[in-house]
Amino acid sequence: MKLQFSIFTKLLIIQYLSILCVSQDFDFFYFVQQWPGSYCDTKQSCCYPKSGKPAADFGIHGLWPEYKDGSYPSNCDPDGVFEKSQISDLISDLRQNWPTLSCPSNDGTKFWTHEWVKHGTCAESELDQREYFEAALKLKEKANLLQALKNAGIKPDDGFYELESIIAAIKEATGFTPGIECNVDPEHNSQLYQIYMCVDTSASEFIQCPKQPRKKCASTVQFPRF
Repeated sequence: MKLQFSIFTKLLIIQYLSILCVSQDFDFFYFVQQWPGSYCDTKQSCCYPKSGKPAADFGIHGLWPEYKDGSYPSNCDPDGVFEKSQISDLISDLRQNWPTLSCPSNDGTKFWTHEWVKHGTCAESELDQREYFEAALKLKEKANLLQALKNAGIKPDDGFYELESIIAAIKEATGFTPGIECNVDPEHNSQLYQIYMCVDTSASEFIQCPKQPRKKCASTVQFPRF
């Protein structure tokens, strides 16, 4: 009886570990950047970080592991913690490229902690914490969304632009079709809010999206000033 119990217990442990491993597997990343002017309109209020007003540029929202069926893993490590010391030399770059606009004003640590614990821990099979944040910074530089749009004459000037023109400009620059998320401001304008690019599981190369995010936008959207 004791032997049978021991074998049964071991089988349960193996089964649990196998399920845990599968739950942390994923198919691709969404690399998501947001326009700060639209964020402030979306929330109807925003706070600049303690380091000052961010640049008028797209800021990183996150690097999110995804499944092809449209679902995603989250909070994969109950004991996962954000170790600021591991990325101390990246803080300046993070403040510039991954700024927080949440209120009350803060230094960004809460935002980065949330993104690592909720999303980053589900990518630990591929990236440790430092690699996760480094990868996101490199992807932002590689995409250079604002320049891609400006090259097509699409500028953050409160003007209205065809959604298809925005998609085409980003595809021309990156080689891949982005997903676009819009918000509606207090004046009921549809605004360019977030841009989703799909990335391979190594978080190094853009890929064609296995599944585009389901986001609604008007056919013409505003690109607000910031």
